[in-house]
Amino acid sequence: MGPHLGPVYNALWNEVAWLHAKWHEYKELYGEKPPRLELLNRASGFFFRIVQDTLWEDTLLHLARLTDPSRSAGRQNLTVLQLPSLVNDPGLREQLEALLTEAKSKAEFARDWRNRHIAHRDLDKALGKGAEPLAAASRNHVDEALRALAAVLNRVNTFYLKSTLTFDVIAPMTGGVALLYVLRDGLVAREKRLERLRAGRPDPDDLGPGREV
Repeated sequence: MGPHLGPVYNALWNEVAWLHAKWHEYKELYGEKPPRLELLNRASGFFFRIVQDTLWEDTLLHLARLTDPSRSAGRQNLTVLQLPSLVNDPGLREQLEALLTEAKSKAEFARDWRNRHIAHRDLDKALGKGAEPLAAASRNHVDEALRALAAVLNRVNTFYLKSTLTFDVIAPMTGGVALLYVLRDGLVAREKRLERLRAGRPDPDDLGPGREV
């Protein structure tokens, strides 16, 4: 890829891979199985609502950053829009421009949320003064935007390296799912402890300062 395209492409690959990893964790916890939500709510509903909102907003911020203009406020940005200017082949450049148009369109909802809700808070909307509603945003919208980003990077990868990238292969049992098992076992242990206390037959570990965390 050369000294100009190669480093930018590698940095973008890392960003998109990390975004996929975070989104995978969001969906594992909040978007796959209703019993998992019930488990989170039983363990610490308020805390895991904060985690949910934080992961959601961070995902939208990341999408917006990666599809922002290549230059703003006099500085260059790490964004997929950098790629065409670094490619020498006219045919590839034209294909990338088409794919980037699609990627920008798919991520536009994230930019609206970033501009009027996350990075800045629209005053009229915050005060309920009839501001235009935020762009529709759902897990499906994020999935489509991620596929569009992956298509951009894969076109470059296929052209230069003759291979296709996969971003959604995540190592099992290293993130949210592992936490769910710990929470489940902890809730079962808590219920058994309460049963012993109600029955007046506590274990030594059920009482005292040893239970503090």
